[in-house]
Amino acid sequence: MTVPAYAVFIGNIQGGTDFPNGAISFADAVVSYSPAIINGEPTESHRGAFNALGVPDYTGVQNCLSQTGCTFVSLGSGGSILLRFDDNKLTGSGDNKFDLWVFEVGDDIEDTFVDISPDGVTWHSVGKVFGSTAGIDIDAFGFGIGDQFSFVRLTDDPNQGDQDSYTVGADIDAVGAIFTVSNIQQSVIQQSVPEPGSLELTGFGLLALLIGLSRRVTRKLAPV
Repeated sequence: MTVPAYAVFIGNIQGGTDFPNGAISFADAVVSYSPAIINGEPTESHRGAFNALGVPDYTGVQNCLSQTGCTFVSLGSGGSILLRFDDNKLTGSGDNKFDLWVFEVGDDIEDTFVDISPDGVTWHSVGKVFGSTAGIDIDAFGFGIGDQFSFVRLTDDPNQGDQDSYTVGADIDAVGAIFTVSNIQQSVIQQSVPEPGSLELTGFGLLALLIGLSRRVTRKLAPV
């Protein structure tokens, strides 16, 4: 897969990477959010699932006063969040480059299990990221440029990180597909490939033309 010349660096204060398709590379919707809440933690102001959408914007502020004033969402110990890409799909790169980037933020570096799915029904584990901003090479798990995934599920590793904090669990700022195909690109590809029926019609048309030419040649060569 070629990397367009307009690839831009996108990140937060903890790091980032180049995204070939820019801002559309990031998750667009929250399908579900299942925080593991123990003794009221993570606190309510850190449970704004929508803060995992769009480009990363973590500024270093961890003790949020409200969900809208926060830039990340905490999963709780063993909690999870399911995100969806609407205007693009995650693909493999065909090599060992990172294809998916997870922005986990905060001072406490916490591991997160990662699963991907093409349809939200069939899931594939692609290991886990080890806290902070980190990437995953989905090709290492048997996928490539021909595979497309619309869903990413992140689950906090309950055996790692602090277990008692107002931001307990992995804290997710953003999830981006480094190697991705946009819906516009997919539409162009689909339009450029003829439907099987049209291929058959084209074949029949060529066959009819050849038969017609053959008959005209035969009539010209026939004795008078």
